[in-house]
Amino acid sequence: MMAASKPVEPESGSGLPRWQLALLVGAPLVLGVGAAYLWNRSRSKSKRNGERKTPEGSASPVHGQAQDGEEQKGMSPLDQAQAAKNRGNKFFKASKFEQAIQCYTEAISLCPAEQKGDLSTFYQNRAAAYEQQMKWVEVVQDCSRAVELNPRYVKALFRRAKAQEKLDNKKECLEDVTAVCILEAFQNQQSMLLADKVLKLLGKEKAKEKYKNREPLMPSPQFIKSYFSSFTEDIISQPLQKGEKKDEDKDKEGEAAEVTASSGYLKAKQFMDEENYDKIISECTKEVDSCGRHTAEALLLRATFYLLIGNASAAQPDLDQVINMESANVKLRANALIKRGSMYMQQQQPQLSTQDFNMAAEIDTQNADVYHHRGQLKILLDQVEEAVADFDKCISLRPDSALAQAQKCFALYRQAYTGNNASQVQIAMEGFEDIIRRFPKCAEGYALYAQALTDQQQFGKADEMYDKCIELEPDNATTYVHKGLLQLQWKQDLDLGLELISKAIEIDSKCDFAYETMGTIEVQRGNLDKAIDMFNKAINLAKSEMEMAHLYSLCDAAYAQTEVAKKYGLKPPTL
Repeated sequence: MMAASKPVEPESGSGLPRWQLALLVGAPLVLGVGAAYLWNRSRSKSKRNGERKTPEGSASPVHGQAQDGEEQKGMSPLDQAQAAKNRGNKFFKASKFEQAIQCYTEAISLCPAEQKGDLSTFYQNRAAAYEQQMKWVEVVQDCSRAVELNPRYVKALFRRAKAQEKLDNKKECLEDVTAVCILEAFQNQQSMLLADKVLKLLGKEKAKEKYKNREPLMPSPQFIKSYFSSFTEDIISQPLQKGEKKDEDKDKEGEAAEVTASSGYLKAKQFMDEENYDKIISECTKEVDSCGRHTAEALLLRATFYLLIGNASAAQPDLDQVINMESANVKLRANALIKRGSMYMQQQQPQLSTQDFNMAAEIDTQNADVYHHRGQLKILLDQVEEAVADFDKCISLRPDSALAQAQKCFALYRQAYTGNNASQVQIAMEGFEDIIRRFPKCAEGYALYAQALTDQQQFGKADEMYDKCIELEPDNATTYVHKGLLQLQWKQDLDLGLELISKAIEIDSKCDFAYETMGTIEVQRGNLDKAIDMFNKAINLAKSEMEMAHLYSLCDAAYAQTEVAKKYGLKPPTL
């Protein structure tokens, strides 16, 4: 598990970003942060892939149209307008944009009002010329007139979207480009890339503001236990030692109470054992303020819970202090480096993250946790060979580390699968079989194998693997979400899929992944208002600013679809 927040893609486990979950459940839609877009891009290169720069219509005179004013006298107003447009097109191709604009303006003034199709073309052509002059306000104005005349005019909508981006009108840009994506059935990479870009920018902006003012939220006990289980050499997560732990046979009101009250850190550890997590930070603070003998441990435990509630800015000074404490136990310092490195990765600072993991490996060369978590970092950085080397080092130090073995196997599987190497895929699948045989109680082994089996469309066996996970960890909400998604992909059983995801929320009401997935499915079903509600619930539970930005992108994409549906009557295909 990546220390600052979650395992490496714990919810999708596929090595792909979680926003690609949408791909599992139906038709490509504008789902945010490139979900449908990347899928379409990987399927085929669209023919409509070039920059739309040219105006519309032939530059040569059409039947009955001439350049000479005398010859135009017998022409209809529409023919005269077309002639003016053609002259404009010639000027445009010669990069004489001011003259082109004059011609298009003449075409607009000559064109009969009832000829809406032609008139919309003239406005769109003039917008193309204004675009070359970088007159973005005029581009928006002319494209708007074109769209009023022809509401499903893709060229005008896309040109206006690009101009709105230049004017920093992200919301308006997103609405236009969403309409374009739907009208083009997601076949044009340019429009999909623009939507992807704007969604990311909107998500980051909103998340920055929201995250700064959010109320800290303690994750569920299941999440916290899962987090700590990813460390085998973390002193602070070990149960109280015999000399420290209260004796259950003693009078609970007497000597035991005195022992735990003597140290804020020991009391915090006791609260850990009791799963009374809300009191841990304050008890650690007492230990730190009194300069107690467990100050280093208290700083690290407090930092860890700051990270868990999503308060990285409070965690960092504590981690810095432990890392720089030469007298502290090397295991504490290495653990602080792992957690700070993971925090940097959450903040999208991979260079600082790598530095911390490397320093941890230098100061504690035999610490299996360092290599396990650094291996996950390398997967995120798409450095599979280095990841495998780190997992191997972890396994050599702890041969019983089922988690590292399962994740190594999955890393090799993803490398083979994305590289279309069928023989290596088969070797990896055999590796999973070996892992679940040797480590029958490792739920992660079954979960990762299930995701590989799903990739290979071996749905029945994948379902069996998820059942094994649930048998081993009945309170793991994310397994129910994965099993629900599998029902959608395998049997198109929407009711069972939603029932399983609802069960996940029942088990863990703070499972943001369940709300996110529910929102994604509701988008697919066309229930956009319900989808937005689900995404907002996930946003309030997000454990990092980066995660929150991703969720805002999904929410904004769903909202843009509602606006497009109202304005143009456009809806993507639904389940």
